[in-house]
Amino acid sequence: MRAVIVWWDLAGSSQTVESLRGFLRDEAVERFSQVPGLRLKFWISDRATNRWGAVLLWESTEAAIPQRAAELIGYPPTERHAFDVEATVEGAFGVATLTGHGVALESAGVRDVEGN
Repeated sequence: MRAVIVWWDLAGSSQTVESLRGFLRDEAVERFSQVPGLRLKFWISDRATNRWGAVLLWESTEAAIPQRAAELIGYPPTERHAFDVEATVEGAFGVATLTGHGVALESAGVRDVEGN
């Protein structure tokens, strides 16, 4: 397995955290749910520092593919780090699926795949 973290400083982009949230709702979440080899992706933001990024967990190094975000933002990530995954575990949790959660989706009233 391979973990990748990408992080953009949006100071040089016409995109904002808010506009990128729209990209998640309109396109990215659904599109990434169909990407072969991607086990988990979560998008992260820090409005205070005007930064946007993602953490991806891939089944293999070969499966890790470039992202469309660089095209949308206008330049490659400010930081990109890839790591070997030494071990994985899922803890005890009450939410059955992660799909449909997060500020970009919850603020728009998007429901998860179970209709919650």
